Amino acid sequence: MPSRVADLGAFDLLISVAETGSIGQAARRHGISQPAVSARLRALEATLGVTLLERSPRGARLTPAGSLVVDWARPAIDAAHALDAGLAALRVQKESRLSVTASLTVAEYLLPGWLAAFRAQHPATSVRLTSHNSADTAADVRSGAADVGFVEGPDTPPGLDALTVAHDQLVLVVGTGHPWARRRAVDPARLASIPLVSREQGSGTRTYLEQQLAAAGHGPLTAPILELSSTTAIKNAVISGIGPAVLSSLAVTTELAAGTLVAVPIRQLDLRRALRAIWPAHQRLDGPARDLVRTAAHHASQPSAIGWRRPPATTGS
Repeated sequence: MPSRVADLGAFDLLISVAETGSIGQAARRHGISQPAVSARLRALEATLGVTLLERSPRGARLTPAGSLVVDWARPAIDAAHALDAGLAALRVQKESRLSVTASLTVAEYLLPGWLAAFRAQHPATSVRLTSHNSADTAADVRSGAADVGFVEGPDTPPGLDALTVAHDQLVLVVGTGHPWARRRAVDPARLASIPLVSREQGSGTRTYLEQQLAAAGHGPLTAPILELSSTTAIKNAVISGIGPAVLSSLAVTTELAAGTLVAVPIRQLDLRRALRAIWPAHQRLDGPARDLVRTAAHHASQPSAIGWRRPPATTGS
C-alpha cells in the first residue's frame, strides 16, 4: 500500500472531524482521547505535506485541501468498512459449520460422545461427519474437504499436524467355536501366518498391525481370507466362524462381555496405539475445530471402559 494512505484510521478520523466540526466530538465517536486524535491528524498532515484543518477555540474546520482529501478518502473508508463486515460474516459462517472426518473406529465408538459434549458448548454449530479409513481421512483434511480429522494410524500422515487425543488397543478375537478360543495365547509368527478377516489396505488398524508385526520380526501378514470395509461386518464374519480378526478394543467390548467373541492374547506384541486429531500442517487450529479436539482430549482423560478383560482360560496351551 502507498505510504501516504497506509493509515486509513487517520483518514476515518478526519472524516469524523468534517462531519462533527470538532476534534473532541470525533474523539468521542471513535472512543479515544482528544489528544490521541489530534496527534494522529497532525501525523497525517506531516505525511501528506499539507494542512488539512484550521483549528480554533470554536472547533476545527477543513481547509480546501482537507475537503479534497475527505472527498477522496470516503470511498476508501467505505470500502474498508465493507471489507471488515464481510470478513466478520465469513468468521460467523465458519464458526456456524464444522466439517469432521474420522477413521471408522473413532467415528463409530468415540465421536458420538465427543460431539454430544461439543454441542453443549456450540449449540448453534452444525456438524457434518464423514468416515473412511485413515488414509482417506488424511486426504480429506489435506484437500480442505474437512476442517479437522481423527485417525488411528501408527504415524502422523504427511502434510498434517497431529495431537494424540486418546488411546485404544488392538485385540485378536475369534468366534466361540474357533480352535483358538481356548488358547492361552498366540505367537506373533503364528498370527502373521494365518489369513485373517481384515479391513482394506489404508485402514489404520491393518496398517498398525502390519507395522508392529514387522517391528517384532514377523510378517508380512498373510493375505486376508476376507476383506471388509465395515467393522460390524468383520465382527459378524468372525462370530460366524470364517476366521480370526484383529480389531480395536473399543469395537468389541459388547461382544466380549456377551461371550459371542473371545479375545486371544498375543505373546510379546504391544498393540496399544494412539488416536490422533489431524489438521493441515503449519495452520493454526482454532474456532470449533479447536474446541472439538479439546473436548476429545478431555473425554479421553476420564475413566472409561475402553479395555477388555478375558476370562481365565480353562484349557489349551
